[in-house]
Amino acid sequence: MSTTALSHTIGRLEAALGVRLFNRTTRSVSLTDAGRIFMQQVAPSLQDLEAALEAVREQRETPSGTIRINAAPFAARAIISPLVLEFLRRYPDMNVDLVTEGKMVDIVRDGFDLGVRVAGLVPSEMIAVSLGSPQRHAVVGSPAYFEKHGMPKVPPDLLTHSCIRVRLPDGSLYRWRFEKDGEQVQIDVHGRITLDEASLTRAAVLDGTGLGYVFEQDVLPDIEARRLVRVLEDWTPPYPGLCLYYPGRRNLSAGVRALLELARELSRTGDPA
Repeated sequence: MSTTALSHTIGRLEAALGVRLFNRTTRSVSLTDAGRIFMQQVAPSLQDLEAALEAVREQRETPSGTIRINAAPFAARAIISPLVLEFLRRYPDMNVDLVTEGKMVDIVRDGFDLGVRVAGLVPSEMIAVSLGSPQRHAVVGSPAYFEKHGMPKVPPDLLTHSCIRVRLPDGSLYRWRFEKDGEQVQIDVHGRITLDEASLTRAAVLDGTGLGYVFEQDVLPDIEARRLVRVLEDWTPPYPGLCLYYPGRRNLSAGVRALLELARELSRTGDPA
């Protein structure tokens, strides 16, 4: 609607109600108390109307529109090629808005359709779809570092090494976790640098600054090319991998349904993260 048409429509509504809904000046427009009460009362009905319209739109055979996904940075790297880009190739009318955040967010409150996190972090009230392979950590260092400082044989040996410390989204420092034959160990490592992003940790380790505790998939090419050397491999077993999760709504959009089906397909073939 044009500004003029909108103004006339509101004027007719105010005349019918017999009360002013907006305060108007030449420079601004604001709600009156009556206007605020009206908006509070009518908002739920408008949301129901929008939901009804969306439910009808979702019946289209060809998915279209935008899907908003919130993911941890490493999770986004894991799903971008096998899942997201393949989805866009299959459905040319779809768009994906992928937002990366280290901290957990309420995807419903923040307007996301889907979230991607490690299985153990998925909120209990959400429906989770496994994305396939388990995750695994790796302790790595540069050949030059190990030549100078030697290799740790068991996790407590790390206390004598320079390590890249990891800061979590809540500000706390991450304790490196290990497990072997049922024994679990957490090490509060020491080091001169603390980072909160995996790519920065990888760069510091490649430079020989110290040892890094990273996701295996982020450094496999470096290990295979012998730019990095892995240690304590028998202390870093795999654990449940990534999940795509969403609220239990009855009326998922056609696009979300298509993405979930692709995720299940790739999980069955073992392609994703």
